[in-house]
Amino acid sequence: MLVTEQEVNDIKNFVSRLNSMTDSVVVVEGKRDSTALRKIGFSGKVLEFHKFGGMINFADSVAKHENLIILFDGDKKGKYLTGKTIQLLQRRTRIDLTFKQKLTTITKGKIRFIEQLVCYESYIG
Repeated sequence: MLVTEQEVNDIKNFVSRLNSMTDSVVVVEGKRDSTALRKIGFSGKVLEFHKFGGMINFADSVAKHENLIILFDGDKKGKYLTGKTIQLLQRRTRIDLTFKQKLTTITKGKIRFIEQLVCYESYIG
């Protein structure tokens, strides 16, 4: 995949902004997603959706967090999970989708799955 210098800088800024959100928790779908975030320098708290054993358990468990930054994938399943999360949690906690949108803008839609962020690891290190 062709990666521009601007893209790498934008990803670095993205991770830096994500790391500065100390009152927030990032939510991803699974282990490979959280591993990818770590590899590009994210050091904050990450919750993996699949560990909660279903949407209701997930919603009840994460509602206690003040801010949720949702980084589900851009596929059908990810869009469904994002919609369902908003539906179940919008009155219980703050849901931030700006990072998800920013990622799409930075990568011009090339990155549809969070786990694909590992392709930036060699440029960031």
